Formats: sequence, structure tokens, C-alpha cells
Amino acid sequence: MLDVVTRERTVHVGLDDVSKAIIEQLQEDGRRPYAAIGKAVGLSEAAVRQRVQRLNESGVMQIVAVTDPMQVGFARAAMIGVKVEGDVETVADQMAAMSEVDYLVITAGGYDILAEVVCEDDEHLLEVVNRRVRAIPGVRHTETFVYLKLRKQIYTWGTR
Repeated sequence: MLDVVTRERTVHVGLDDVSKAIIEQLQEDGRRPYAAIGKAVGLSEAAVRQRVQRLNESGVMQIVAVTDPMQVGFARAAMIGVKVEGDVETVADQMAAMSEVDYLVITAGGYDILAEVVCEDDEHLLEVVNRRVRAIPGVRHTETFVYLKLRKQIYTWGTR
């Protein structure tokens, strides 16, 4: 059983072994044909297509092209830790709306929010942190962790 959490409620989505196997096939190659996946997991092409559609619609998975920001013209990536005074979800919603934010979590610990940002350069990062994030009402403190080099990035968790 997998819990998919939305802002309004938690939805329980059961994943059987076949759905997990389909996800694993797509994690290896997101462009793998449904017929090849079906052969690997013991389903017809149509049945795989239906399952993939349900997994996408339920929010269990997404099929996207993943890029290395440094390779496509974004020279600066960083994690921003944010301490909030007041409603953390309001601040998180405003930060999530920023196009530079590609990952955002509300946390328990030293920071209330951790947000990964991808920027064109240091000047762009400064603008995001100083003029946009720190300008949000309720933001009390930020700390920016600049990425020097990407060593590992995986998307294969969740099925084993």
C-alpha cells in the first residue's frame, strides 16, 4: 500500500507486484514501448497502457525527461533552508510557485522548508534568495547551500 498525500487528504494507492515491475521497467527506460514492458511483466500492451495511465493519474509516478541543469545552461544550483515564523504552508506555497524551485519539502528539524533551486548564474541566485524568498512574509531566516558538483542523482526508488 502506498500513501499519496495531497494538501486536502491522504489517498491510499495499492501497488501490486505487476505495477511495481512496470514502474521499474520505466525507471530503466522511460521510452520503453508498452509491448516490451508487457512482455517483461506478463501483460498485454493495452493492459500496460491502462496501468501506466492510472499510475500517472493517481500521482504515483510521472514520466519526464530528466536533465542535468549544468548541461543545459543553468550554471548555479543550490538548496535553500528556510526558517518560518507563522504558517509554513503559506510560505511553501509561495516558494513552490517560483519557476526556479524544482524541489520543495516541508521538514521537521533545523529548517521548516528545504527548496532546491536552479538558476542561470550567481546573480540570478542572489535575486531569488534576496529579493524573492526573503521578501515572503513569514520568512525569518534562510541559509543557502551552493552545489559545486552533482555526484549522484537517482530516480529508481519506490518499488523494492
